[in-house]
Amino acid sequence: MARRSSGSYYGYDGGYGGYPPYVSVSERKELAAQEIARLVKKGRKVSPVVLEGKTIAATFWGKAWCTNLERYSDYESRLPRGRSYVRSGAVVDLQITPGKIAARVRGSELYTVTITIAPVAPALWKEIVGECTGKIDSVVELLRGKLSTAVMEIITRQAKGLFPSQKQIGLRCSCPDSATMCKHVAAALYGVGARLDREPELLFGLRWVDPAELVTTATAGVTAGKQAVAKGKALDADLASLFGIDLDVDSTPAVVEAAPPPRRAKRAMPAPAPAPAAAPRTLTGAELLLLGVPASTVQYWLKTGVLGRTGTPGVYGCTPVADERLQRFRAR
Repeated sequence: MARRSSGSYYGYDGGYGGYPPYVSVSERKELAAQEIARLVKKGRKVSPVVLEGKTIAATFWGKAWCTNLERYSDYESRLPRGRSYVRSGAVVDLQITPGKIAARVRGSELYTVTITIAPVAPALWKEIVGECTGKIDSVVELLRGKLSTAVMEIITRQAKGLFPSQKQIGLRCSCPDSATMCKHVAAALYGVGARLDREPELLFGLRWVDPAELVTTATAGVTAGKQAVAKGKALDADLASLFGIDLDVDSTPAVVEAAPPPRRAKRAMPAPAPAPAAAPRTLTGAELLLLGVPASTVQYWLKTGVLGRTGTPGVYGCTPVADERLQRFRAR
């Protein structure tokens, strides 16, 4: 079949009676795997959407994103094909940055998808923060979706929550399909739901807001003392559960028994010189960007203690939690 230099098939976008060749699910999986290997060989940092089984999203935020998509009647006819595409591994690269979703989706060819998302209106974000005042004690609980139903409904409600309305979403795909919502765009949007399962903080970055503001405002009235200590212990316990690391949440100092004095010392021996303390490991902003960590995620990690501040701009202290998070980016 004849094909134009732009990659579109006669008839598919111009009415010449032809259609792009049918690509089966198994073929699409194989082509997607080949495309990923080709991009990696060229030195491209790719972040494919890989599902475990047929479930696109399993956590609160991933499911909530997909549910919001399905509220839009204009998307209804195209969403099923998008689900099929993302399940077959067709989304070979998905990047989420403030206000933008960029994806490469393998159909009959490799297509480029660009989705723009408007930021949350400042007045609306202020309203959301105000309604959540005193109801959110931990960013970790927020990102895990473990807060009360009432609080989560405030954040995820239609039109006046964190999720964008249909009018706030701009869609573009390099494929010849004339529909605004093609199957490649739908696959990328569902891919976002899968990605939020692992990195829910990306949703807040996408809408240009900081989840820490919800907690900062909510806990501003907490007085210092036992109550503050209790909240710190609760947060440490949440971090231990979320990241699978051991944290010392007990502030009581350990009691160390003194060693008995020596009976007699014939000759005083000089004490050995203490071993020099190991310098804390650091990461630069450039290194984080090379690993594919968005700037919005770096800022969030700084606010929540995943990265430490060193006093030098662009240089951050690396914590065990940061190491665990970075493993996910290296594995992509």
